Amino acid sequence: QLQLVESGGGLVQPGGSLRLSCAASGFRLDYYTIGWFRQAPGKEREGVSCTSGGSTNYPDSVKGRFTISRDNAKNTVYLQMNSLKPEDTAVYYCAVRESYSSRCLRPNNYNYWGQGTQVTVSS
Repeated sequence: QLQLVESGGGLVQPGGSLRLSCAASGFRLDYYTIGWFRQAPGKEREGVSCTSGGSTNYPDSVKGRFTISRDNAKNTVYLQMNSLKPEDTAVYYCAVRESYSSRCLRPNNYNYWGQGTQVTVSS
């Protein structure tokens, strides 16, 4: 019954923007650690944004460009991505952990994962 479904990916030119959505079903996102991750071919999965215990985290690679947010009424988490670069190209995943995480950018700290959505940044 627990499910996360990402959407909003696609092809965008460098400098463009996309907003990814992660819709949760079977549980409420309000009280849990939430993260966005990405994985490009030949590279390890990396965290690009997360929120836990009332705080948010971003790696330097996306800081100032990506923003995580949530709409509790819709049980949906968003990742707003601005000023996109070719190196942002990857499959993007949302994930949930059912407890606090002091290091929520680590993929191995999560319990549930969505199926991923492809983001391609190219001219």
